Amino acid sequence: MSVSADQTILAALRSHYGHQSFRPGQQETVKSLLEGRSALAVFPTGGGKSICYQLPALLLPGLTLVISPLIALMKDQVDALQQRGIAAARLDSSLSAAETQALYTDLQQNRLKLLYVAPERLANARFRQRLAHLKVDLLAIDEAHCISEWGHNFRPDYLKLAGFAHDLEITRVLCLTATATPEVSADIRDHFQIKKKDHHQLTFYRPNLNLAVTPLAGDARLRHLQERLTSAPAQSTIIYCTLQHGAESVASYLTRNGITARPYHAGLRPELRSEIQEQFMAGEILVICATIAFGMGIDKSDIRAIYHFNLPKSLENYTQEIGRAGRDGKAATCELIASSDDLRTLSNFTYGDTPQPDSLRSLLRHLLSQPGTFDISKYELSRAHDIRPLVLNTLLTYLELEGYLQATTPFYSTYKVKFARSLPHLLKGHPEAHQKFLRRLFASGTQNRVWLEINLEEAAVALLVEKATVQQALAELEDHGDIISQPTGLRQGYHFLKEIECFSELADRLIALFQRREDSDLTRLQQVVDYALSPHCLYQGLLLHFGEEMKPCGHCSRCLGEASPSALPGLISPEVRSEDLEVVRNLISLKQPGLRNPRSLARFLCGLTSPATAYAWYLPEGARRKKRLSQHDAFALFEDHHFADVLILCQSQVID
Repeated sequence: MSVSADQTILAALRSHYGHQSFRPGQQETVKSLLEGRSALAVFPTGGGKSICYQLPALLLPGLTLVISPLIALMKDQVDALQQRGIAAARLDSSLSAAETQALYTDLQQNRLKLLYVAPERLANARFRQRLAHLKVDLLAIDEAHCISEWGHNFRPDYLKLAGFAHDLEITRVLCLTATATPEVSADIRDHFQIKKKDHHQLTFYRPNLNLAVTPLAGDARLRHLQERLTSAPAQSTIIYCTLQHGAESVASYLTRNGITARPYHAGLRPELRSEIQEQFMAGEILVICATIAFGMGIDKSDIRAIYHFNLPKSLENYTQEIGRAGRDGKAATCELIASSDDLRTLSNFTYGDTPQPDSLRSLLRHLLSQPGTFDISKYELSRAHDIRPLVLNTLLTYLELEGYLQATTPFYSTYKVKFARSLPHLLKGHPEAHQKFLRRLFASGTQNRVWLEINLEEAAVALLVEKATVQQALAELEDHGDIISQPTGLRQGYHFLKEIECFSELADRLIALFQRREDSDLTRLQQVVDYALSPHCLYQGLLLHFGEEMKPCGHCSRCLGEASPSALPGLISPEVRSEDLEVVRNLISLKQPGLRNPRSLARFLCGLTSPATAYAWYLPEGARRKKRLSQHDAFALFEDHHFADVLILCQSQVID
């Protein structure tokens, strides 16, 4: 690129963002794209990745499509761009029908420069068809490590992005991530044919972050955390916990001991989460006890301390989380409080995610029994075959990638309707024939306590019309304020492209795939343990994981002379008593469909629900009313035991 071109992009940076110069790596990435090549940007958290696609979007004539995994992140980005006068929009499930239609009009008339969507949006055939008529000059993929099957946060819908870019003839793709090992980076480059010279990576070393590992277990962790916070000045602090109830209990303990702390996790009401986050950003709350639900997109420069009360799932997660500290360049503390108890909890989650081979085979047989064009409810399939939604999505994605299936447009099968005015008032003014049609439409539904549920298929058959006619009638009523409606029962359409030639070979390949994923997740967890036990420089070990070499940092706890433990401390699992086994036998006697094999039983005993057991009920002996299966005495009976040990118990001592 010529000197004048360099001046052009620098002028654009100053004009649109008010920055006088680029941060490291940004200008090189922008130049790769403007010269017509795809690129990979691996920048640590807070490294300024968004400029790398937003600036080219303003300099390229067509549309830039941004793939982002979270609605909250998309909203923040779009709001910031619109405040700068940049034509940007997001397309997600929170938009009304009118807002969606207005967005499509803007697209057709080339009034948008950037459009943000979730990767799942590409499963919509109509959306893909709309894009096919537009000039998409750049595809930007945030959290690109999700593409890699062996990365720490794999999402199956990301696997389809390379094919999507090829089908739409998008010649420039920018992959962005804050956490990618050399293996994952190579996987990303391979997917999008990115040359090594266009792989731009910054160092993960942040000299202002002081890393420490403290081995503790049990209540000693709480007392240590209290001492740390009490001895430090009042400052913005995040305490990461694995479980929601862990975040609640840590916040409660600290508050009882004079340190005001608020919990933050996905189980809280959205309004409360938003309120807590806003208060933290404004400095009104200084200490947050959070699960990993907190932090994505947090742009607060003065976070002075991050404590991991529990072990993170991977070194990639850990690096991303500590990267939220000290973005203002001032010193910040990042301390990992390490206990082997967390290893048990996290590994149990991994075991719980792996599907049963019989469940995978039954799901494949179900799919093969479908006609050439069909639709499914992923929710119903997940429960019927006891397969977690992510695993189900992964399996369907692989069938698409191998050319067996093609996704069509998703749709809602049912509408929940609530009347905003009386039926006579609603019908008034409509022609007599349409009044009759509406009465029959409402009569086809099922009235619950609040909502009238209308199944589109059943209503269309009863009225001898197309489903689209029913949808149009409901939409017109809502536009006039006559009803309030909520679509439910999302179904995904598919079309078979070819037959599966060898069922057993395909099934065995998929079973092996999920077993490898389990092994890979356990390996990543062991890497965290190895990091915590290492006697060497903590930063040196962390950077080596990402393919980067450095001398000892001189300021982490190891470099300052703190000895490493020979093993992580933890509580000893209690003995299995004869009365425990009796409770388990009582559970088996219920003959629950979701507990018919040792692995599913072991999951339940470790406190891990599955799609088949999460909503199951049973009738206790001598009782008149049913209870949720998760209320059975056996649920989480062995949550303090390793899954592998519980599985052996289920195989050898309990199930005959």
